[in-house]
Amino acid sequence: MKYTTACPDWERRIVARESLIALPPLFPEVAEEAWEMIGGFRLVDVAGQPLVRDSTLPWSRDFIKAIFGSEDPETGRRLINEFFLMISKKNGKSTDAGKIMLGALLMNWRQSAELLILSPTKEIADNSYKPIRDFINADDELKARLKVQDYFRTITDRETGATLKVVAADSDTVSGKKASFVFVDELHEFGKQAKASNMLLEATGGLASRPEGFVIYATTQSNEPPAGVFKAKLDYARKVRDGRVHDPKFLPVIYEFPPAMLEAKAYEKLENAYVTNPNWGVSVDIERITQLHSQAKEGGEQEFKEFLAKHLNVEIGLNLRSDRWAGADFWEAAADTSITLDTLLERSEVAVIGIDGGGLDDLLGLAVLGRERETGKWLLWCHAWAHNIALERRKEIAPRLLDFQKEGDLTLVDNPGDDVMAVADLICRVRDSGLLPDVKGIGVDAAGIGDVVDELITDARGVTMDQIIAISQGFRLNGAIKTTERKVAGRELLHGGRPMMAWCVGNARVEDKGNAILITKQASGKAKIDPLMAVFCAVSLMALNPQSQNAVIDQGFVSL
Repeated sequence: MKYTTACPDWERRIVARESLIALPPLFPEVAEEAWEMIGGFRLVDVAGQPLVRDSTLPWSRDFIKAIFGSEDPETGRRLINEFFLMISKKNGKSTDAGKIMLGALLMNWRQSAELLILSPTKEIADNSYKPIRDFINADDELKARLKVQDYFRTITDRETGATLKVVAADSDTVSGKKASFVFVDELHEFGKQAKASNMLLEATGGLASRPEGFVIYATTQSNEPPAGVFKAKLDYARKVRDGRVHDPKFLPVIYEFPPAMLEAKAYEKLENAYVTNPNWGVSVDIERITQLHSQAKEGGEQEFKEFLAKHLNVEIGLNLRSDRWAGADFWEAAADTSITLDTLLERSEVAVIGIDGGGLDDLLGLAVLGRERETGKWLLWCHAWAHNIALERRKEIAPRLLDFQKEGDLTLVDNPGDDVMAVADLICRVRDSGLLPDVKGIGVDAAGIGDVVDELITDARGVTMDQIIAISQGFRLNGAIKTTERKVAGRELLHGGRPMMAWCVGNARVEDKGNAILITKQASGKAKIDPLMAVFCAVSLMALNPQSQNAVIDQGFVSL
């Protein structure tokens, strides 16, 4: 059977309020059987207590039919076994989890099968369990067939011995599970957990021997830049939806604004809120959302961004707070994705280097800043290193560090000294290009990087102490900070648009100190800014208008 789960015209469909599932159920009879049963559940917490079939909108019905209609009734094999749903808050996601998983329990044919709703917290687990309990208590036939254990949040089918459990996730909860059907609720919260990927792998491992099974990842957008397993699944789902990856066993349904609407900031107008809220005017109360919209706008930029993320699925790029560095407002607009270390060296007439780092649980940041030949613009490339021990000591940022490693912006090392050697190799590469000044070409924060300096001045490396200068920190860095933000705002400093640097820029917190401003690691807390501090070190040197080793001064002109 040939088919595709892609929806390449999703941008037109979502604006026109059409279904985002372009593929009809693969096995229509099974889909109808499932919908007939699920449609008979009674919604106890809705005014009038209607049946599901009388109150469910087409988008939700299509999603349910796609799930159950993908199982071949002759072989018992499910042709689509992985589903991804991203939808704004208050669109009935947790209730849908209850509908789908109770339906899967009733249609399951395997004796003693395990079904699992996996939630990041107890509160979220309750949101899914309560609708299931209410569906059963409102139906005498279901009460006769199913045993409800509220304390354990467990439903047992007396006919098959199958169990449906709603659990708050941790590694102990899911260890050894052989679940046939798994619903992962609020995936974005798992993206913040260091070991979430292994946990989900453990929870869904039962599908390897249960071809009838499925896993559903459901989520709203995160109120922080996507990270970890959430980012990985969202990126993959978008590729399948757009047809860039062909995976007929994976079905994505993503309610988000088309790129053109994001660029035009159409999400700021409430008349467009329906785009990511298919239950707009039903479970999503228009008056309440209008009220929250007004309150969030008055609450400041950070609160408004969180409102946009939760209620309109707008992805947050930079974590901008009221005490943010001024350059953060212009950072994304100064991106030039063609910038790599290679292209920077090709385009530049001179290049300086900034280094900043700390202990084993910190990042070691390197910034290479070039001055473009034709335009005089400053071109920035950054990289960072971290020891693997940082993943344990800084568990709250471990998913992001692993993301940056995959994206090529960060290198994880096992042994102290491996990062020093790698930094020295890159510095020598810049030096060998002829672009590094003979004097004051490498700016360092003197604290914590003595090993780097010691390696650079060895006979084998051949870097001189004249080329290395300690950059004063604290309020003395004020000039470099101000210069950087002006250059970024005027697009006179361009960077590669890399996620790691966007994260570091978003982490930077400003403190007023007399007439100066400070950006310190202490003010930024557990979030890392070492690569950004390396940038300020490099800017301090580029502001001195350096000349490369190859530059020749002739009658006031510089030529290479």
